[in-house]
Amino acid sequence: MSRISSKEVKIIPENPVSAFLFSDTRASWIWLIIRLYVGYSWITAGWKKVNSEAWTGEKAGAAIQGFVKGALAKAEDGHDVTGWYASFLEHAVLPNAKLFGYVVAFGELLVGVGLILGLLTGIAAFFGGFMNVSFLFAGTLSTNPILFILATWLVLAWKNAGWIGLDRWALPILGTPWGRDKTVPKDKDKSADLT
Repeated sequence: MSRISSKEVKIIPENPVSAFLFSDTRASWIWLIIRLYVGYSWITAGWKKVNSEAWTGEKAGAAIQGFVKGALAKAEDGHDVTGWYASFLEHAVLPNAKLFGYVVAFGELLVGVGLILGLLTGIAAFFGGFMNVSFLFAGTLSTNPILFILATWLVLAWKNAGWIGLDRWALPILGTPWGRDKTVPKDKDKSADLT
């Protein structure tokens, strides 16, 4: 097996449309509209659940149990829910319905807040999309397909989707693993590098 030398590696230039949409701050107005729509959808759904007895109150877990039992019934009928996901719902979610009730309710609320404020937009959109896919696997259509598509786009546009928001200041402070300064410690003897 031959190794590829660095001279053989080609960097494929990004096309102008994706460069504009996913890297140009002028496109942040487009992402702001999408972000506010998706964020509003999550924050309203999460707020209802956080204030519901069946999700986070005295009867916490009751809503999840009903949801899971409905998904398991769909799986038994051979519709909409695959066997592996039905097994996960039955053996992991159902026994821990109270915990999952809190996770879903507060997760939806936090995703909504993150998207509305434009704070860690890519991460918030990722977790929103993850919840959308979870609901889709459980056989719930509703607005999940469109929210999943929009969340995926927001994840791709993580660099500029929150520019009109708190990411404008948060991302430069937090940095990225590939963009952090790799400074040499002050006490290192520089003369050792020359030998």
